[in-house]
Amino acid sequence: MALPTPSSRISLLRPTAVNTVLAEVREARAAGRDIASLLRGEPDLPTPEHIVAAAERALREGRTGYPDNQGEPALREAVAAKLARENHLHYSAGDEILITTGATLGIYAALAAALEPGDEVLLPEPIYDAYRSPIALAGGTARSIPAQRVNDRFVLDADAVRDACGPRSRVLLLNHPWNPTGTVFRRAELAALVAVAEQQNLLVLSDEIYEAIRYDDREFVSPAALSNAARARTIVINSFSKTYAMTGWRLGYCAGPALWMRAIFLVLQQASRGPATFVQDAGVAALNGSQECVEQMRCEYSRRRESVCTALAGLPYARVLPPEGGFFAMVDLRAAEEPSDRARRRLLWDHGVVVMHGAAYGAAGEGTLRISFAAGGRSLEQGLARLREGLCAKSE
Repeated sequence: MALPTPSSRISLLRPTAVNTVLAEVREARAAGRDIASLLRGEPDLPTPEHIVAAAERALREGRTGYPDNQGEPALREAVAAKLARENHLHYSAGDEILITTGATLGIYAALAAALEPGDEVLLPEPIYDAYRSPIALAGGTARSIPAQRVNDRFVLDADAVRDACGPRSRVLLLNHPWNPTGTVFRRAELAALVAVAEQQNLLVLSDEIYEAIRYDDREFVSPAALSNAARARTIVINSFSKTYAMTGWRLGYCAGPALWMRAIFLVLQQASRGPATFVQDAGVAALNGSQECVEQMRCEYSRRRESVCTALAGLPYARVLPPEGGFFAMVDLRAAEEPSDRARRRLLWDHGVVVMHGAAYGAAGEGTLRISFAAGGRSLEQGLARLREGLCAKSE
């Protein structure tokens, strides 16, 4: 007798690049290899104590029941205040903000609310690979727009976006600061991209989870803050994971016009009752409390960024592209003429260091490696030493 089989839509999905590489890392460790990791974007810094204390207090006070499915009112108010204070964006906590179980669910819910079967999502490339499967699951198609490299910086050309638009183009998805490239879009760059979105009637989906991690006094501007017209076609997605070292807390939010929030909320309530109430109370403490901890973490990442640039300076066939934001750095390997996945595997198996190959983020990422400095200390020091050794070995 035949047994039920999974839906055909499962064939559209792919494991994330990180999970694929981690499976190989487990294989290497099982074989007795000592591995240093420069792979994951997970901060090793602890969640600030006042945030943890708020969660503990909420637990003791019995805040363990179902949350408001739209998000606890106090947290929605705190998000609205943050967006006004830091981003010059004004949203109603009542109907223009949703609290989500991490940014990942917010992105999926927004795509599901926006896409008709066959609609296109315009993606800069190289781009975080985990966007592609939610696009497919929501019935859409990803259309890649290769970035240009200008003075060691990845740039998304507005004309290229315009040229990529077709009759089914529906969404422009931006990750800003941009994983994996480290680019922080300039105000003028965003204005040009939003102008294309207006001309082509695109929804702008702005993933802003790295907004607090910027270097050299780079300004962060949300596309929604450019004008009233830009706000009307932009959905802002953010989370607490990177800014407050709260990756495991699974807490995020969406902000946008009420029409869109109602649609996204319909999707969300089919899949989640929302983050735990005590977790949301911790989020209130994060947003309403002192932001000194955020600046301290940014300064620590800045020191790690300098360590990366220093440790990998002077290599004959590889050079670091200093990131403007986030905690990833791209290493340009094009001069070595070695495919990025081959380089990654050689570094793992021959030199005991794990990085991500740039081709995992699309063809425009070929010729690069992505290295993470989300973790520091001995882990970063050892990983960089092994990486330098492995990159030098290629040139011998």
